[in-house]
Order: sequence, then C-alpha cells, then structure tokens
Amino acid sequence: MIEAIGLVKAFGRTRSLDGFTFTARPGVTGLLGPNGAGKTTLIRMLATVLAPDRGELRLLGRDPAKDRLEIRRRLGYLPQEPGYQRGFTVFEFVDYVAILKEMTDRRARHDEVRRVIEEVGLAPVSGRRIRTLSGGMRRRLGIAQALLGDPELLLLDEPTAGLDPEQRLRFRELISTIGAGRTVVLSTHQTEDVAALCTRVVVVKAGRCEFEGTPEDVRALAEGRVWFSEQRAGVLSWRTGDGLFRNIGSAPEGARMGEPTMEDGYLLLLGDDARTVTTG
Repeated sequence: MIEAIGLVKAFGRTRSLDGFTFTARPGVTGLLGPNGAGKTTLIRMLATVLAPDRGELRLLGRDPAKDRLEIRRRLGYLPQEPGYQRGFTVFEFVDYVAILKEMTDRRARHDEVRRVIEEVGLAPVSGRRIRTLSGGMRRRLGIAQALLGDPELLLLDEPTAGLDPEQRLRFRELISTIGAGRTVVLSTHQTEDVAALCTRVVVVKAGRCEFEGTPEDVRALAEGRVWFSEQRAGVLSWRTGDGLFRNIGSAPEGARMGEPTMEDGYLLLLGDDARTVTTG
C-alpha cells in the first residue's frame, strides 16, 4: 500500500524528513516519535498534500506525482487540525466533505454520510452543531469524514491528542474495528496507543526511520535493561510513585530488575532526545 524510499523534505534550512524509508501494508501501522520528529510532514506527504523534494513514493501502487487525484479518491485523511466549520451540524459537515470528494448523487451521498456517522457512533447527535460537541465527539467526526467512500488507505495524524482516558479507549475500539481489511497509518507520540492498536511500528527520529518492527520488537530492545534503585543511576531514569528510581540502560550486577515495556524500548531508541521527559 505504501512504499517510501529516501524521502527528503526541507522547509528553508530545516530538513523535516532526511532520507526517510519505510513500507506499510494492510493493518494498523503506528508512526511513533516526539514532537518535531517529522511525523506530520510524512503524513501530509502520504495524503498528497506535500510533495517530496527527493526520494521515491508509491501509494496504492501509484505515483502521487502523476496520479494524485486517483490516489485521493481511495484514501481518507484526518489532519492534526481538521478545521471544522463549527456552525455546521454533524450531518452538514460530513455531507460537505462528501461533495468535495465528488459524490454527486444526492441520495447515494446522503446514504453514505449516514453510514459513516453511524459507524463512529455519532448518529444520535447528527443534527447538533459542531461547536456544541465534546473533544472526543469532534475527533470521531474527523474519522467519519475520513471514512467516506470506504477508503483503502486511512491516515490519522495525532488522533487522540486532547482526549481523556475514556475517550481514548473508545477511539481504540473504533480503530481496531475499522482497521480490519484496510491500511491505517496512525501518527502519535503516545506509546500506549501504538501498543494497543498497531501491528507494526515505525519510530521516527530527526526525520529518519530509526526503527521498524512490531510493538513486541520495540519492547524487546529493553529486555534486561530496566532496573530499580534508590538513586538515579541509568542512562534514562525517573522517580516512581513508591520513591524508587526506574532506570533504563546497562544494569549493574545484583540490581533489582524490572519488566520492560514498549515505552522503555522506545525511550532507548530516542536516546538523548528522551532525556527531557525522564528527568523529573
């Protein structure tokens, strides 16, 4: 579904993508990385909003430089900031997007609008104005418009940003359902979302693909490298609720070892970039 080789994208003197290479197939692939790593630039490139300065990209078996409109007919895209028309109702907004997607037959279009609204659980509020919706409902609305036309490729940029734990759980339930039978690429910096949803994970660091594998592959990177102590001792460490420090790195002999998580492996991959979130 997606083949990217050596993608480069620069904004002025800053390279947002610096030789990025990865592939994605049917299932849910997580793009995991800190803010500023290049995830949004990559997602916008996959959505055909941006073109690479250099490199090769094929989407759905096609070249976006030549077949952009055909690719857009077969993908759904939820940007980080969807830009809702807040005075529209839920139905009006999804119908407006359906018109932009060239759904010209009014009856068939309205059937499709009702289908995707039902699929994301917003049918009871389809007549409400967007400005009255909760953050979780607006995220589901963004997914509804992305599902129009039953796309083969679904791109979601930071879809759980700003959601509370209950809303995030409902989002995971939704994505686990709609991810069957299509390719979903989910950009996030939340390791728990990737661990819960993704069959593949791509770790993005400084515009490059730092790692590509399964969530279990990421977790295994920290095997035998997590331990507890009364003083900060690891390459990466932070104080836990019981007063002990959880350390990640080369464990000293006789250390009290801990069970590694996917987040531990991810922090090891980030290296120095992870220090700002583990020194509190």
